[in-house]
Amino acid sequence: MEKLASRCVMESRLLKRHARYFVALSSSSSSSLQQQQQQIRAYNSHYTLVSGASPAREVVGTDEQEQQQELERTTTTTSSLPEAPGLKEAEEVGQSPSETSKYWGVVGKTYTKEDGSTWSWKCFKPSDTYQSDMNIDLKKHHKPENFSDSFAYWTVKSLRIPTDLFFRKRYGCRAMMLETVAAVPGMVGGMLLHCQSLRRFQHSGGWIKALLEEAENERMHLMTFMEVSNPKWYERALVFTVQGIFFNAYFLLYVISPRLAHRITGYLEEEAIYSYTSFLAEIDNGHIPNGPAPAIAIDYWRLPKDATIRDVVMVVRADEAHHRDVNHFAADIHKQGKELHEAPAPVGYH
Repeated sequence: MEKLASRCVMESRLLKRHARYFVALSSSSSSSLQQQQQQIRAYNSHYTLVSGASPAREVVGTDEQEQQQELERTTTTTSSLPEAPGLKEAEEVGQSPSETSKYWGVVGKTYTKEDGSTWSWKCFKPSDTYQSDMNIDLKKHHKPENFSDSFAYWTVKSLRIPTDLFFRKRYGCRAMMLETVAAVPGMVGGMLLHCQSLRRFQHSGGWIKALLEEAENERMHLMTFMEVSNPKWYERALVFTVQGIFFNAYFLLYVISPRLAHRITGYLEEEAIYSYTSFLAEIDNGHIPNGPAPAIAIDYWRLPKDATIRDVVMVVRADEAHHRDVNHFAADIHKQGKELHEAPAPVGYH
């Protein structure tokens, strides 16, 4: 049985190779008929030597038209193979998938906007866009109730001091730095909950998706502000350093105390709200130009076409308020002695 199975696998692989060979052969317009006949003879000898199966039929005949018809009949079996999913759609919109895409059948879909124009973003789909809830309470604050809360609160406050000294009134670069850090907790929390779910053979209650959504949303903030600010080389180096330190520190903290980790993130989001409020004040005072909103922001938050930087900062601030609520909510669940999967996850909470 093992020899028979091995033989079947080998035959299957050879047949697939045979089919791909004739697809390439039939699509080649540069080689002459004699060259194609020579290639078939070489292939027959190799195929017969390896498998002992019947070789491909060689094109014979004196009439050139008959030879061409025979060659087409030789390769008809390849044309009946099932088409890779997505190839037909790609051809309809004028795309030319690479040979790799054709082989694996992985072809990206093309989307259109409501006005019929082509969707130009690959990093997110139209279904990922939304209109931010601007009615959320921006002044909500969790008062420290115990040592753990106080530790989280004053840790975040102390981190604000070097940030204020370094960036001062450069709120564009400040927002960029803030988002490189703010996108880490959701990813770390979602990753660790994912591993926990695998170890314990239990559902996460939707919290894995909720935290990864938060991380992706924060990353989109960064992609937006990269359009309006041009960080210098030393600021990029600072991002690299801070992210490396913060990721590892937050990872260890989440393993030791998820409650403290979420509380710290909640206070970080409160500071983000304060920073974006100051950003808006600088725009309103005329200290920062209120230019047009980046195209990526208009599509992601479904903003009007004439939206400005101020509109972008408004929706980003609202997002941060939602992240504040999610993380303080998660910390309160742990405070009650429960685990996150025991409470409904705020999936899609923007």
